[in-house]
Amino acid sequence: MSPVRWLRAVAVVVAAALLMASSCSWQLGIPIPDGVPPPAGDRVPAVDTYAKGRPADQLHEWAAERAPKLGMPINALEAYAYAARVAEVENPNCRLAWTTLAGIGMVESHHGTYRGAMIAPNGDVTPPIRGVQLDGTSGNLHIADTDRGLLDGDATLDRAMGPMQFIPETWRLFGVDGNNDGKVSPDNFDDAALSAAGYLCWNGKNLSTPRGWMKALRAYNNSDQYARTVRDWATAYAGGHPL
Repeated sequence: MSPVRWLRAVAVVVAAALLMASSCSWQLGIPIPDGVPPPAGDRVPAVDTYAKGRPADQLHEWAAERAPKLGMPINALEAYAYAARVAEVENPNCRLAWTTLAGIGMVESHHGTYRGAMIAPNGDVTPPIRGVQLDGTSGNLHIADTDRGLLDGDATLDRAMGPMQFIPETWRLFGVDGNNDGKVSPDNFDDAALSAAGYLCWNGKNLSTPRGWMKALRAYNNSDQYARTVRDWATAYAGGHPL
């Protein structure tokens, strides 16, 4: 994913995002207090954001050394780290750490392995991970179908999709191609991680501050417990181990 393509994709959605009525979150939330953002963790090596093929492959050696200790698939860590590195290069004021993306990915889908799902070398997650119908029950928001079932497979109500659990409308606004395959898929880990980076940076502005980090997490899922759980996992990953 080139920085030009990433910036162009984000620029297109910024104006539309102001009209967005929903986010990646599907749970009804409660106010959460500001707190200290999780540590950044190990520094991600520099990458060529214009690289052909799957750009996250550039981080294979870095990720292969760390992923087993963190209890996550190597290609998931590659995707988190690449997305954070692109955000750092293209939006240095955002200060998004890969640990935050990893914390979200763990909570949302166990890093793309929920219910036995697996991540292919190109980042595709199979079988596709889908959340429950957003029917307004059990603490969920009620979100009527927005994509005629084309993305989430449900023509009645929306469902969260993929390893980072985007809802269709949010994906339409923020989804980008992270592995250079010419497709924008919520079921591809590279696409989902890079899209999540853009979404978090747009909402949080500066995630190194308590207010910015909390604002970004509120946009993702407006839940007190959710933010705490993501922060706990992210902090553990920064320390080189899972919870």
